[in-house]
Amino acid sequence: MSEPGSLLRSLSGRSTARNYHSHVINEIGAGVISGRYAIGTTLPNDAELMEEFEVSRTVLREALKTLEAKGLLEARPKVGTKVAKKSRWSLYDPQVLAWHLEAPVDAEFLSGLHEVRRSLEPQAAAEVARRRTADQIRLMLYWIHQMETSLGSLQNFALADFELHRIIADAAHNPFVRALYGLIELAHAFAYKTQIDERDPCVLDKILESHKLLVNRIEYGDEAGARQAMLDTIEQDRVIAAAVR
Repeated sequence: MSEPGSLLRSLSGRSTARNYHSHVINEIGAGVISGRYAIGTTLPNDAELMEEFEVSRTVLREALKTLEAKGLLEARPKVGTKVAKKSRWSLYDPQVLAWHLEAPVDAEFLSGLHEVRRSLEPQAAAEVARRRTADQIRLMLYWIHQMETSLGSLQNFALADFELHRIIADAAHNPFVRALYGLIELAHAFAYKTQIDERDPCVLDKILESHKLLVNRIEYGDEAGARQAMLDTIEQDRVIAAAVR
């Protein structure tokens, strides 16, 4: 899940790995995040993992190296490959973030996710309101229109919502805000996941209206209003995500 939007597209059904290498990475990575492979424990030896996933030693070792680079695993001589502690996990990595969506609820993780958004996105919205361009406003209004015409398609509506936030992040010209793409998408995925089985049209209407207000405040150069409107959309995501948890 490295392309922006791929996590939201997967909400309608679990995406399948494209090859054996991806399959091993996804299965072990998701297993670490979910706790199936507990922190501090040693993974089964190569022979067992090769048999479990029906892959060659080369494929397995490459997959383990990838997971080690993401901070989830650490190889120790004469000990084996252990599951690393959470402080080492690369939480800005899109795949690491995506694996949290199917894991048991981690209250600390969710709280931190929304806290980071509250810390940076509202300031980004205020900055965009201060120096927005006509082209940026046209793009934002385009995605608002896409949300309006996608009220009957949850996936398309969610993608349009996320793209609007991406436009604002880009327009802020702050590389640290752009680095939030994965967090922003995951927060949207948590919120929209609750609507898959219990679709409530009123929820989408409220989301649409809050985003219309956000773009309106940016368009009119209202920095304080844009900051508050962004805070409101983030809180909306948090409340929706928590509603059925």
